[in-house]
Amino acid sequence: MAGPADPEPASLVTLSVPDLAAMDRLVASGADLTERVRPQADGTIQVDAVVTPSQLAALQPLGARLAPETPAPARSKATAAKDQLVVERAVWFKSREGYFLSVEASSSAGQAATLSVTWKGKHGSTGQAAMVAYVDAGAYLGHQLSTPVPADKEPQWVTVTSAGGGKAEARVKEWPDGERPDQTGSGYQKDFITQYMPPAQLNERIKDLHKRFPKLTDLITLPNKTNGYRRHAQALIGTPPAAAVVITSTAYGSEGGNDLAVELVNPGAPGRPLQVTVNGKLITVSLATDGSGAATSTAAQVVAAINATAGTGVKATTYRTDAGAGVLAPAPLTQLSDFLNAPADVSRAPAQVLALRVGVHRDGSRTGVLAYSQEHAREWVTPLVTIEAAERLLRNYQRDKATRKLLERTDIFIVPTVNPDGANYSFYDFNSQRKNMTNHCPAQQSDPALRNQWGVDVNRNYAVGSLSDGYFGASANCQSGTFAGPAEHSEPESRNVIWLAQTYRNIRFAMNVHSYGGYFMWPPGAYKQDGRVVLPRPTTQEEAYFLRSARTIEEAIAAERGTVTWPQQTGPVTDVLYSAAGNSADELWYDFGIYGWDFEVGSDLWNPTTKQWEGVGFQPPFSEGHQEAMEFAAGLISLVGVAADYREP
Repeated sequence: MAGPADPEPASLVTLSVPDLAAMDRLVASGADLTERVRPQADGTIQVDAVVTPSQLAALQPLGARLAPETPAPARSKATAAKDQLVVERAVWFKSREGYFLSVEASSSAGQAATLSVTWKGKHGSTGQAAMVAYVDAGAYLGHQLSTPVPADKEPQWVTVTSAGGGKAEARVKEWPDGERPDQTGSGYQKDFITQYMPPAQLNERIKDLHKRFPKLTDLITLPNKTNGYRRHAQALIGTPPAAAVVITSTAYGSEGGNDLAVELVNPGAPGRPLQVTVNGKLITVSLATDGSGAATSTAAQVVAAINATAGTGVKATTYRTDAGAGVLAPAPLTQLSDFLNAPADVSRAPAQVLALRVGVHRDGSRTGVLAYSQEHAREWVTPLVTIEAAERLLRNYQRDKATRKLLERTDIFIVPTVNPDGANYSFYDFNSQRKNMTNHCPAQQSDPALRNQWGVDVNRNYAVGSLSDGYFGASANCQSGTFAGPAEHSEPESRNVIWLAQTYRNIRFAMNVHSYGGYFMWPPGAYKQDGRVVLPRPTTQEEAYFLRSARTIEEAIAAERGTVTWPQQTGPVTDVLYSAAGNSADELWYDFGIYGWDFEVGSDLWNPTTKQWEGVGFQPPFSEGHQEAMEFAAGLISLVGVAADYREP
């Protein structure tokens, strides 16, 4: 049975909010949102989130509800004025599930317009679907299909019409239709991933690759050690809130804190004072008694007595913000615990993050590519993408001409796990862990039941477009899923990524591998909410290069098993998702001139029975995770190919 020291259970749920203003309130609250955001035809927005029951209750006043079945398209009366429509993009793609259509358009009537699209295709195929307005931070960005819609055959023409009388037609193009990567030979080897891997296994894997291929690799030890997979040992004694105390060890649990124990006893005589004694690892609190021998010590008095006693090795606090006026009852011996469940062979010490450098010429003379993953701990597929890519590059060097070209022309840096502490916590303790394990919360927010809410969101801890600079999409609340940390670069995990960019100035491309939702994004990634002031956009030429490269990379992803990254989820972060203050790609682009991309692996899967796209989650069954790793490893290698062909302007 769960007790007061146990965290609330968290679940991955789909929330529905009525409009973009409510979505902004959700983001501003620091809710632990995923990247799977789906506008609906009735104007509502659905987003996946990781929440506890109390967090869900706290989000309801902001307009969030558990999503019902997808509602039917809303119908509006036609307006008197005829609006002007522009088809911004109309594309079709063929995936393993069949043909699909994606359309984006804009109306002079803005978000108030009610648009729908009809299409015609080969062999007389036709179809119709409603479009939804895409509004972000009060800015109308156009209308789109909430998700790509199925088509019987390849669509050829679309007609977008408005309830206001507007009409526009366009020919449908194929997507992604990028440049094809160099073809690999018949002896090309792939599929080296057999399971999800915690950090120790990931590190052993790249160490082994370095041993096997010493002439093609270097192993780089990044300079900033993490906090470690460790916590201070704790105990919650008594009945919250008024009659309870929280005991926290001075030492980490793995360094002696777990050996401590506390007991509260009645001395068995009347008129005794409150007294604390230490006998080795045992702390005994003898409660004060009245004339009848009943215990009279309050929680606040016990806290003061413990903290005034030398040699306890602990610090005591009342429960959260309570004054502690309740009288404590005797309590049997309670062993302190750090509540960490990993096997003993999982190191608790500060972790050394490793990077594998791959290439024939590792001297800074070739275009550098940085691939890094698992900034967010629960994204178990993402390290597999980088490991699979490393294996393919090294094992095919001798046998495949195209691979040989890549390693001769580029200098590749691979970091399988940026956030090993959080990853261990996700594997062994709380699989929904997003952040690292550094607890910046004050004592009032540090009792054991809150332990799943501690940590810093590493991908909100960077120094461009940050929360401290006034940008939107991160939180100053230490318990928030998007807590940015006490300062820019406060965390060793973010400092390690930037150290690579500072140290190896030949790095011109970077891929930050995340999950899930099936996005392909690049800067700008943040804006100031008041007026939606976006970080400076790339030039038209740079934007075209981002998109052209993305389409080539998406071709490689699709070639693996037919997964197509949706066009409306390909673009700048602020255009296709939401503002993410202090993310790493922005700092790499604006401060170092590195073309910084973000994968969100784990595209939705089409359910032919329900005729709906369905999310895959952070830790799908390994059979699905394996497929995601295969296809996005191909995409990552395609990025290396883009870098191999790159010439400085």
